[in-house]
Amino acid sequence: MGKQLIECVPNISEGRDLDKIQAIAKTVETVEGVKLLDIDSGKATNRTVITFVGEPEAVIEAAFRLIKKASELIEMSKHSGEHPRFGATDVCPLVPISGITMNETVEYAHRLGERVGKELNIPGYYYENAAKQEERINLANCRAGEYEGLANKLSDPNWKPDFGPSEYTDGVSKTGVTAISARDFLIAYNINLNTTSIRRANAIAFDIREAGRIKREGNPITGKKVLDKDGEPVRIPGKLKAVKGIGWYIEEYGIAQISYNLTNISITPMHIAFDESCKSARERGIRVTGSELVGLVPLKAMLDAADYFLVKQERSLGISESEKIKIAVKSLGLDDLKPFIPSEKIIEYILADGEKKLVDFNLNDFADETAGESMAPGGGSIAAYVGTLGVSLGTMVANLSCHKAGWDDKWEFYSKWAEKGQAYKNRLLYLVDEDTNAFNKIIDGFRMPKNSEDEKEIRKQAIEDATKYATEIPFQVMETAYQSMEVMQAMLKEGLQSSLSDTGVGVLCARTAVLGAYFNVRINAKEIKDRAFADKILTKAKKIYQATLKIEEETMIYIDGKM
Repeated sequence: MGKQLIECVPNISEGRDLDKIQAIAKTVETVEGVKLLDIDSGKATNRTVITFVGEPEAVIEAAFRLIKKASELIEMSKHSGEHPRFGATDVCPLVPISGITMNETVEYAHRLGERVGKELNIPGYYYENAAKQEERINLANCRAGEYEGLANKLSDPNWKPDFGPSEYTDGVSKTGVTAISARDFLIAYNINLNTTSIRRANAIAFDIREAGRIKREGNPITGKKVLDKDGEPVRIPGKLKAVKGIGWYIEEYGIAQISYNLTNISITPMHIAFDESCKSARERGIRVTGSELVGLVPLKAMLDAADYFLVKQERSLGISESEKIKIAVKSLGLDDLKPFIPSEKIIEYILADGEKKLVDFNLNDFADETAGESMAPGGGSIAAYVGTLGVSLGTMVANLSCHKAGWDDKWEFYSKWAEKGQAYKNRLLYLVDEDTNAFNKIIDGFRMPKNSEDEKEIRKQAIEDATKYATEIPFQVMETAYQSMEVMQAMLKEGLQSSLSDTGVGVLCARTAVLGAYFNVRINAKEIKDRAFADKILTKAKKIYQATLKIEEETMIYIDGKM
């Protein structure tokens, strides 16, 4: 199993005093192995969402230090803001990211709560997956009455805190209460409206959110509430599941917003919440001007949004990731209130290790790096990159064909080929760097100590394993470049005939990638001691080599006939 990672997203009740916000947020960086990802403050809400990630033990230590610092710097008796709240650290959810289950994350949430209660004397509740009582699953129930109602709440036996003191002391009046949870990834997502009316914003929120609105007799706003047999208000459900929402007015922007929590983006993704809000707003004579992400977003959510809008526009989905991000930003209006910077808002981009790869070089620098004195990048990486260029040309022709006037009925056909091309391109780009990494593993093996028989044996095995890997990678280049030729073959027959030469060059590049990688497979296989392994991979490689030459020959005959 890989490294366990959890994300922590505490919301503190301070959004105006930058010194306090920085002092609180920076405490997480005092814990080794924790990465502070984002600090997102709102003046009107007087609230800051802080996001950090790391291994579980480090994260709960960082969360504890943050809660402690917030309790020292924030005076809840003086707090006011648009957002519901009842504590200096209002909520502190833990989110499993990789290598860890929800049940394990719940255990860490409980450990954090126990420590906060015992060491800081801050009372609190467990909610969502960490809840120990059914009525506490919903955060809104835990936070009902907010800070101002805490004295009554803590004296109610039904709302005895899950951790910490149950009396309303001077200390509690300062710190308030903290809610701790383990939950799925949540997107805090606001929709911007061309109105200042909170009532209109709430009306749209009630249309959309899962809880909907309370059913009333006669007038839907002022009429008497309809009650069920247990005396509870009957609700008219909203359009979308896994969505919470309210309307509010944001003074710093001078507009009303709908503030959503998308609690399960596989059920209701961002783009559906946006589109349905647009429809509901139009019905009420209001226009959605854009939207705002509070905190961070997974890359997939942005790519899914781009695909959704591209399909609506009958445009090819086979475009680059960076272009899809632009489409998502513009379609959702994420740059309506302030610039949207993907490297600062998309989790995967923030977590990137920052190490410069070959594929990050510009063309001049890549050529210079290849021409330099070092042995890498060598023929294997170059073969992979030539293959990348080949399938990129095939993908280009698919995208051009997708947008040809008069071919609108065939856009999905070309879009699917462009998507295939992008997948091959991304795989080959990965192999550009991986071929160089494979070569470096062999060098590392030769540098291992050989002072004893044991060291010699370990070194020998490391070199053998690295040589096998350095043979497998160019074989993968061969395989991928050969398979990618299907894109060019389809575009030769079905794509724009004015781009026949582009498609032909794509085939020749793929052919060069296959042959170049074949050279590397053969030269590396010579050094492998396990001859059964070597013979097997050489046999498979030769078949791909021969099949590639056949496609090249067929392509030349076809193009000669057309020209």
